[in-house]
Amino acid sequence: MGTNNALIHLKDINFSYPGGRSVFEGLSFKLLDGERLGLIGPNGSGKTTLFHIIMGLLKPSSGSVEIFGEQIKEEGQFQKVRQRIGLLFQDPDDQLFSPTVLEDVAFGPLNQGKSAKEATAIARDTLAKLGLEGFEHRITYKLSGGEKRLVSLAAVLAMEPQVLLLDEPTTGLDMETTTRLIEILNNLNLSYVFISHNMDFITQTTTKVYGMIHGQIVTEEEAIPHTHEHVHGFGRLPHTHSYVEYLSAHNHKNEHGDGTEHS
Repeated sequence: MGTNNALIHLKDINFSYPGGRSVFEGLSFKLLDGERLGLIGPNGSGKTTLFHIIMGLLKPSSGSVEIFGEQIKEEGQFQKVRQRIGLLFQDPDDQLFSPTVLEDVAFGPLNQGKSAKEATAIARDTLAKLGLEGFEHRITYKLSGGEKRLVSLAAVLAMEPQVLLLDEPTTGLDMETTTRLIEILNNLNLSYVFISHNMDFITQTTTKVYGMIHGQIVTEEEAIPHTHEHVHGFGRLPHTHSYVEYLSAHNHKNEHGDGTEHS
């Protein structure tokens, strides 16, 4: 990871949950301007914890958090960070709280000081870009899991963030919706980090993949064979394949040759 144009730079981070094991011991992480990173690793390896430290939702016991060139320590500083970095939670029910979709998506712009008219216009435009026209007056808690996921993303994008942190963004999405999400993300002019077990999704939306093992960031391994008989980096880490890429031009080959799903 290079040293110039860092949007996010975590250095020598140590963190443990109260009464629990140590999650990070000297972890370092950097996101450079223009990078699109995928992060893969087993459950409990610290991926979501990393995001929460970046956003100031968790505080490390030691180490430095530098964001947009400024060392961030106080809650007031993190409040400003949250206006510029969009976090998509792993569970959309943790993110959606307003009665209707339009209110939820407009909340962020309102909180940024936009007028009600401006916030509503931004919300409607964002929903349209995500193919969610007609969702404005839908009741959020009645949405399907996939619909909640897309509305949560709309709420994040409506704030016009400079960086995206997406935690398992394909959870609950069917293949068609995942394909649409890939198109949406590839058309964004943003730096981002995605946590996902879906290797097909990561390879189509990111330019670099890191692994998280035992609380440390590791660079991509050489492509290695693993249980379902094809090769790519991080084959030893738990992951899935959605086969969305067979519908695209990525042309990810496997030895079955017939497109049959395998795990």
